[in-house]
Amino acid sequence: MLQTKSSNKKRILMLNYEFPPLGGGASPVSYEIAKGYVKLGHSVDVVTMHYKGLKEFEKKDGINIYRVKCLRSKKEICHPWEQLTYIISAKKFLKQHLKTHSYDINHTHFIIPTGVISLWLKKHYNLPYIITSHGSDVLGYNKRFKMLYPLLVNPWKKIVKEAKLVITPSRYLQNRIKEITKQGNFKVIPNGIDKDKFKPLKKENKILVVARLFENKGVQDILDALKPIKEQLTKENYKVNIVGDGPYRAFLINKTIENNLQDIVKFQGWLDNKSKQMKEFYGKSKIFISASYFESFGLTLLEGISAGCYLIVSDIDAHKEIIQNQDSLFKLKNPDDLKNKILNSIKKKHKKIDISRFNWDNVMVKYGEVMG
Repeated sequence: MLQTKSSNKKRILMLNYEFPPLGGGASPVSYEIAKGYVKLGHSVDVVTMHYKGLKEFEKKDGINIYRVKCLRSKKEICHPWEQLTYIISAKKFLKQHLKTHSYDINHTHFIIPTGVISLWLKKHYNLPYIITSHGSDVLGYNKRFKMLYPLLVNPWKKIVKEAKLVITPSRYLQNRIKEITKQGNFKVIPNGIDKDKFKPLKKENKILVVARLFENKGVQDILDALKPIKEQLTKENYKVNIVGDGPYRAFLINKTIENNLQDIVKFQGWLDNKSKQMKEFYGKSKIFISASYFESFGLTLLEGISAGCYLIVSDIDAHKEIIQNQDSLFKLKNPDDLKNKILNSIKKKHKKIDISRFNWDNVMVKYGEVMG
């Protein structure tokens, strides 16, 4: 579907503490939405976090990117106290910036922390906002923030209520928000995939895992599933690449050694999603596995499908909104079921899955309708 430029051009302010090359899945999503708005004829100014080596201002794909000075120690993860420095710096920057710039609407990514700035902008500058929620910003969603959630209930509900619209990438995530509050306007718009970004290459006997290394990503279950079938995988000359980084990495490396998998499993660390190396990992891998315990959406699934990988994924709701094939789904937190799925996938001929509804051109039509 071709995009058509909007006759009603908007000046859009976009806020996100995670913007390429920083962050995980929500980062490239926000970039693609910003780029899509520009293609539709809107102007987009992004205010995001600065990080060592990055420019304080640059224009890319028609997007004006402003980076405000903050505390941030790693590209791939941002701690709550670092997010707080973004709120403070962004407010300070915007107080000056709005003296010479004006906007029709603010598109914010994440209810918390970024929504705090959006609520402030609405109160003091009468700037309406929409929010795209990505998962970790939903109360109770991720236990690594469990100490913070009780402190955020009231401001979180107010941010949701005052938003012109709260967009979620899946019905599952929207339902999680509505369990907490029904005061707000909600809409599901899935994340998209650039159909040309990841393509099949000459396939090799490789299994790929792409995830931030937290306990809830279930990589430990994958390692336990591989342990009893190591001999067969070795016989078939299979290798397993784990791409990603995070606080659970040391535990996972130790488990790899305990399970005697170090000769077939390699930790590749964090890689830029747009890098040639990432494209080769996806393109050459026969099998892609996600054992995640919960997801707001399954972006890496779309990337795996686009690259021609056979998918084996946990049977969580967000995954099932993309994958209906029961042969690809294994029971959550069940390494034995996962083991059997891996063995079966080695023997089967894989069918291509149609994901055209997730192409960014099609997704941006929906965002264009929101902008009017």
